Amino acid sequence: MSIFNSLSDLFCRKPRKLAAGSSRAQRGQYGEDLAADYCKRTLGYRIITRNWRYKRDELDIICWDSGVLVFVEVRARAEDALVDGFHSIDAHKKRVLLRGCKSYINRLQNPPKHVRFDVIDVLLPDEGEGRVRHYGNVPLFPKHYTYQA
Repeated sequence: MSIFNSLSDLFCRKPRKLAAGSSRAQRGQYGEDLAADYCKRTLGYRIITRNWRYKRDELDIICWDSGVLVFVEVRARAEDALVDGFHSIDAHKKRVLLRGCKSYINRLQNPPKHVRFDVIDVLLPDEGEGRVRHYGNVPLFPKHYTYQA
């Protein structure tokens, strides 16, 4: 596994530091890059896709974790924001995310038995490296949710 990690380090660059005066889009992209890197390197997830879209729905990161399909919502926020990324997901956003997750699952030939929803909150300083906070198994899906065709 260490050989794989070494090759991965050569070909997959870690997200660079955030430049001072970067635009909102650049900050958001940096946050997503940092979150994807965290999923791969720290959590050991296998990323399937990023920024999956269907009609008006978008899912930031979709990955596998030991047989569980994991949907990851990335919330990049300023370091001094009044509300952190985890708490910025309101009831409307949860409904939109659930609709997107169900749309993705419905398009799979062999849907998984287990799905989970995680939130990654990226704290962005004015310049330098961001900090990542991971919230696993956030209750987005109803209890005992199973796929139904």
